Amino acid sequence: MPLVATPPLLKRLNEEAVLRTIRAGAPISRAQISRHAGISKPTVSLALQTLLDAGLVREAADPPGGPRYGAVYFEPVDEAALVLSVDLGARFLRGALGDLAGRVRARQDVELGVADADLALDAIVQLRHVLAETSGLDAALVDEVVVGVPGVVEADGGAIRLALNVAGLEGRSFGAELEERLGVSVTVENDVNLAALGEGSLGVAHGVDDFVFLSVGTGLGAGLVLRGELQRGHNGAAGELDYVRVGLEQELDPCAAALAEVAKRLSADARTVLVPPFEARSVFAAARSGDTVARAVVAEEARRIALHIVPIAAVTDVGLVVLGGGIGANAGLLDTVRTLLAGWLAYPPQVQISSLGDGAVLMGGLSVGVRAAVQNVFAARRA
Repeated sequence: MPLVATPPLLKRLNEEAVLRTIRAGAPISRAQISRHAGISKPTVSLALQTLLDAGLVREAADPPGGPRYGAVYFEPVDEAALVLSVDLGARFLRGALGDLAGRVRARQDVELGVADADLALDAIVQLRHVLAETSGLDAALVDEVVVGVPGVVEADGGAIRLALNVAGLEGRSFGAELEERLGVSVTVENDVNLAALGEGSLGVAHGVDDFVFLSVGTGLGAGLVLRGELQRGHNGAAGELDYVRVGLEQELDPCAAALAEVAKRLSADARTVLVPPFEARSVFAAARSGDTVARAVVAEEARRIALHIVPIAAVTDVGLVVLGGGIGANAGLLDTVRTLLAGWLAYPPQVQISSLGDGAVLMGGLSVGVRAAVQNVFAARRA
């Protein structure tokens, strides 16, 4: 249904445009805002007053040098509200506290003794206070929390499905429970989807409208962005690549356990430095050192990853594939994956390694949370 250009909607769009312009050019005068945003000076004045009342902007303490001719300059109040971004994994709980500019003010990784949803709830509550204390900011300023989880977040009610790596998370309305604990708005999203948004906002996919983030580690998942928008699918399960292999006889699994099985098979009765339990890190290190068996394992891993990229690229015609995760982020995979795709596809996408690493989910969470936090500030002012 198309948006109707009602006065309240136009007012909100003007306010958002003025705020974006101030963020991009601060310190900036009223006349400069009007010129850069393409909005009349009277409309800019009205939007500015709203932003000042909401505490989202203020008069600049340090205006630019040179003649001012009586002009007043404005700058954003980045600490008007804070966003807590959380990445819940099987081994670690990662958290980042960001301001309205998307800057990380504090970050901490907490090793989980047990991957358990109840323990994670307690840890997230504690993490908010620890990060606020570290940043020197008030925890009460946290206005939005975004949590990335290893599972499908259903659109109707937010129940989490296919969450096999964290005990007690399956079928749970984790966001609603966390909202009750924290007393602020909570958004729960699939972790790989958030990683895709992170790469799109701050990583190698910045400025790319059509791309996929492929995470390969203990599990396998994809976040698909088309025309600049995250695609969740009918059930919120878009990108669940584990199901691509259903019905196929050929072994295609590129995840950590399968990689270890390949290493075990190829190293039997062979001269190699590889030893059990054949962890991915040691396999890639041995391959870089020239170990023949390790290089064969990496080549097989690249083939399996490329086979998962092919159906995505063939159907969506994405321009870029970003590889991430504990296994996917290894640069040793790139040449083989690129070569295979060039031979298999008429229009092979570019393939790049994630530039955000294990922070991709957190950066995606901040990008989602900042938009929501700004709207929350407006809503609170109107109330």
